[in-house]
Amino acid sequence: MKKKISIYVVLLVVICFSMLYRLDAYIMKPGSAYDVSKFVTVDSKEADSVGSLSLMTVAMQQATPFTYAWAKLQKYQKLMDIEQVRNPLEDDEEYNIRQLKLMSDSQFNAKYVAFQRAGLETRIQFNGVFILNVLDGGASDGILKAGDEIIEVDGQEITSQQMLVDLLTPKQLGDQVSIQFIRNEEQQQVTITLKEIPNTKEHRAGLGISYTESKAIETTPKVTMKTEDIGGPSAGLMFTLEILDQLLDEDLTRGYAIAGTGEMLVDGSVGRIGGIDYKVIAADRDGMEIFFAPDDEISEEIKAKHPELESNYATAVKTAKEIDTKMKIVPVKTVDDAIDYLRQLQPK
Repeated sequence: MKKKISIYVVLLVVICFSMLYRLDAYIMKPGSAYDVSKFVTVDSKEADSVGSLSLMTVAMQQATPFTYAWAKLQKYQKLMDIEQVRNPLEDDEEYNIRQLKLMSDSQFNAKYVAFQRAGLETRIQFNGVFILNVLDGGASDGILKAGDEIIEVDGQEITSQQMLVDLLTPKQLGDQVSIQFIRNEEQQQVTITLKEIPNTKEHRAGLGISYTESKAIETTPKVTMKTEDIGGPSAGLMFTLEILDQLLDEDLTRGYAIAGTGEMLVDGSVGRIGGIDYKVIAADRDGMEIFFAPDDEISEEIKAKHPELESNYATAVKTAKEIDTKMKIVPVKTVDDAIDYLRQLQPK
C-alpha cells in the first residue's frame, strides 16, 4: 500500500512539474483578428464602414515541459528560445516596456501618416528621451529604470535624442551629471557618477542605458486609441488605414472583411514583422477576405547570411497555399499600396 502511495506521489510531482515549470523557451501560435474600429475613435466621426479593418495577433506563451513536447508535434506551433523573443540584455519588465513603447510609436506613426494622406496638419511635441533598458553594472543601475523619460541634463532641457549624446560625449569617467526625469508622471532629479559603459570595447563614460525618443502628436480632430492589451509595432498599417477610413467621407473597406499586418514607418513605408504565417492562419480562421502583407526587400548581404530568409509576402503566400484559403494575399510596400488596392475594389 505504501509503495502504491509513493508511486502516486511521484507521478503527481512529475505531472505538476511538466505542467507548471517554466522553461527558457516560448511557443508561438496563431492568435486572432480584432476589428480596429473597436480600438480607434476619431472625434466627430463615425466608424460606419460596411466592411471591417482588422489587426492580427499571434499567441505567445512561455513553455512548460508538457507544452514544449506538445508543440513539437504541432505543425503550426513554433518553439523559440528566449533570446529569439527577448533581448539578452533586458529582463521581463524591460521587455514588456519595450513592447509597449513599440506600440506607442506605432500609434504615433499611424496618426502622422493617416493625417498626411488626408491632407490634414499635425503638431508634434518632443517629450524627452525614453529609457528602454538599464545595463547591469552601468552608472544608472539601481537609479534609473526602463520607462523613465530624461528631460534635462545638467540643467539643460533635452530637445532631441542627439542632444543627449552631444552633452554626454565630452564627459569623462567619474564625472557627475544631474539628470531630471519623469517616472509615473512625477518629475524627479538624481546625480549620477559616470562609469564605463558595460559590454563595449570603447571604454567610454556614459549612463549605461539604451534609449529612444519620446514624442507626442496632436491632431484635429482628436484620435483616441485604446490598446492597453496589445504590444509591438505590427498593427501600425491597420491603425493607419482605420484612422484614414474614419477621417475620409468614403468607405475604404468597400464592404470587405480586411486584415493585415506590418509596422507603419513615419515615411509611409510598411515594415517587416514576425509570425506572419500564424497571422495568415488566424485571419483565414476568422473569416477575413483580404490580407495585406509587407512586401519587404531582403538585401543580398542579409540573404547571404540567412539564405532561408524570405519576405513577409512570400511567407504569407506560401502559408495561404498550405491551408488552401480563398483569402486574397496582397503585397504592400507602402500604405499607399494598400489605399490604392482598396480604392480599385468593386463595392459589395
